[in-house]
Amino acid sequence: MQTDIWIAIIVAAIGTYVLRVAPLLWTQRHFNKHKANNTQARLPTWLSVLGPLMIAAMLGASLIPKAPSAASWIATGVATVITILVWRKTKALGLPVFFGVAVFGVIYWCALHFL
Repeated sequence: MQTDIWIAIIVAAIGTYVLRVAPLLWTQRHFNKHKANNTQARLPTWLSVLGPLMIAAMLGASLIPKAPSAASWIATGVATVITILVWRKTKALGLPVFFGVAVFGVIYWCALHFL
């Protein structure tokens, strides 16, 4: 591989790491400062608003298939319904995502190979 591709990969990896670790470090510092002052630490309001907005943006982007075809739209629709049903049953994040992705993959693969 060329060195410019490796540089781009390294820059993307460092950027992704910084985007994930910066809020964690800021929150830890924030809570430690309040702990030292013996006061109650609360998350800022903007953080409680920004988190669900980012999840909604990712949801909106992931609901549109990359290659719009009948198979991908059907798989997306069924996977979305399964994800919602599993979430309503478990009220967790991991299992609904797992089942949604698994159902999408199985339906999409079956549609491509058998239809």
